[in-house]
Amino acid sequence: MGTLVISEKNISARRIAQILSNGKFKQIRINGVPIYQFDDNGRWEIIGLRGHIMKLDYPSQYNGWTRISPAELIKVQPERKVAAKAISQTLSSLGRDKDKIIIATDYDREGELIGVESLDIITNKPTIQRAHFSSLAPSDVHASFKNLKNVDYNLAHSAQARQMIDLMWGASLTRFISIISGQLGKDFLSVGRVQTPTLALIVDREKEIKNFKPVPFWTLEVEVKINKSTFKIQKGKIYQESAAAALYDHLKDASTGDVTQVTENIKDYYPPPPFNTTMFLETASSNLGLTASQAMEIAEGLYMKGLISYPRTDNTVYPSSLPIKKILHTLQSTEFSPEVTEVLTNGRQYPTKGKKQATDHPPIHPVAAAQKKSLDKKQWAVYELVIRRFLATLAKNATFKIMDITIDIQGELFQTKGQQALELNWRALYPYIKTKERILPPLKKGDILSILKVKNIKSETKPPKRYSQGTLIAQMEKKLLGTKSTRHEIIKKLYSRNYVKGKSLIPTPPAIAVTEALEKNAQAITSPGMTANLETDMDKIAEGKIDFQNVFQESQTMLESIMKTLEEKKQEIGSAIKKALAQENHMGTCPKCGGTLRILTARKRFLGCSNYPKCTNSYPLPQKGTIVFTDKYCPHCKAPIIKIISRIPWETCVNMNCPGRQHKKSTKS
Repeated sequence: MGTLVISEKNISARRIAQILSNGKFKQIRINGVPIYQFDDNGRWEIIGLRGHIMKLDYPSQYNGWTRISPAELIKVQPERKVAAKAISQTLSSLGRDKDKIIIATDYDREGELIGVESLDIITNKPTIQRAHFSSLAPSDVHASFKNLKNVDYNLAHSAQARQMIDLMWGASLTRFISIISGQLGKDFLSVGRVQTPTLALIVDREKEIKNFKPVPFWTLEVEVKINKSTFKIQKGKIYQESAAAALYDHLKDASTGDVTQVTENIKDYYPPPPFNTTMFLETASSNLGLTASQAMEIAEGLYMKGLISYPRTDNTVYPSSLPIKKILHTLQSTEFSPEVTEVLTNGRQYPTKGKKQATDHPPIHPVAAAQKKSLDKKQWAVYELVIRRFLATLAKNATFKIMDITIDIQGELFQTKGQQALELNWRALYPYIKTKERILPPLKKGDILSILKVKNIKSETKPPKRYSQGTLIAQMEKKLLGTKSTRHEIIKKLYSRNYVKGKSLIPTPPAIAVTEALEKNAQAITSPGMTANLETDMDKIAEGKIDFQNVFQESQTMLESIMKTLEEKKQEIGSAIKKALAQENHMGTCPKCGGTLRILTARKRFLGCSNYPKCTNSYPLPQKGTIVFTDKYCPHCKAPIIKIISRIPWETCVNMNCPGRQHKKSTKS
């Protein structure tokens, strides 16, 4: 008899064993799986899984894409299959003689389902309890094992419903689109319940950029001087060229300006709220140069080391039980000791808080001290980010002096603003938000300014920016697409499916083709509304308000209706996607035979002629970046000119031997 503890990963199993046994444990292996044993009022054994040990899939007879219609697949009941045989066998063996089983997987929907899956493998049904903890700090682990809870089957059912619905939608729609477009095998076109509306956000933004018509405007800029200080003031935006020209003519010969009003105020800038997952990923992506999936992977590693709290949380309010002072004293042994001392001696009375408050996990915060040499460069960057955000939420407001100045130049009023930091406080601790100052000379009403220069500057309105991974995650949260645990994985999948490229998310032609076809013929798939409604239903399942089978059946009925519409328009949809895919690979006309040059791949990508083997003309291509035909041809050799969209977009003739070949740098992509 004894107690079996089931954790999500081997590293967390070892850490829990270390904490509960005070380091007095031994490791054995069963079926090659590490097991940690110690005695404490009976034999304890701890096993770490590898995430889900059960896989949800359709029966093998439904694997033939062209034999089973996508519509038929919707009605098929998926089944659970063992995905980790050695772990499954070991669990079954360990569970036979236990009088208590404690689930110690991550406390969220996926973690609860992983725990329930492991219980399904164990035939013996002893006392089953649940350990809830938000960090792998010794105090948290000890407290959770002294205050065990019940397994939350509603939470597990919520994750199970998502698995089943995502499989049904993804498998049937992916097969449908891939079959009608002739894209089978490794070139299949992926469609997903969350993936596709997320991709639609990126494609729609790209269309906004492409269709954007810049509007010219003019700004009158005047350089002025008082004593030895010079600064610039502006008047704009003026959208009529004639009005801007007339104003310039009126002011160009002016020699002085009068200060007619000076207003000074003190402005407080509040610290940011504590990190939830979305805020953390957005900041890590924007400031640390990490992809969202990299940032999450590193954060999970730091959590497993017991250095930070659980990184999957919606919460932006520290619970009253969080030992903030204790954490600060712990961090005094790190390189951040001066900053910690500043917060301890001069911090705010209450920490900042955001709009979202949850009870599962606190916001992301540091738990234990680490030295820089103990972590690699990226781990330290994430650890530092978490620490500095925590310190910022406990620091006083930053205060700035704001000056609003009105200047009269020949009857025309110019407004300008100055900003000077008086006390940086939290901003000194949190450099990820840039502090912008514009320090004006001391001015008072009645001062006379000398005019040094007047300019009439022409500019244009700019298109919206492409999404970064961070801004896309924030938009996904706003639209209720995915969850804190899945959004970074969705973005990673878009890259792996060749739907997006680049740091700023650029949709590829297949992405645009699939999205446009679905937006035109089955908008429910690309609209966030349907997915958001399902996410709300998932929450209700977790709360025990509705049954997960009912949600699955409703989703099944909805998908059958969508599939019926798609089947009626499959010729139109298939033709549109095929045409777009052909255009993707079209790279102009072969200068030797008049055939069509296309992107081909044989270990490396290159341009080849459609009249091969009669015409063997080909050109090598850069192996990185998105390649787009510019509709232009080289004046020297008549070969196509292409644009390579990468970090710095550039254009080039594809003929490596062209005497006039040169790279033409571009600023737009």
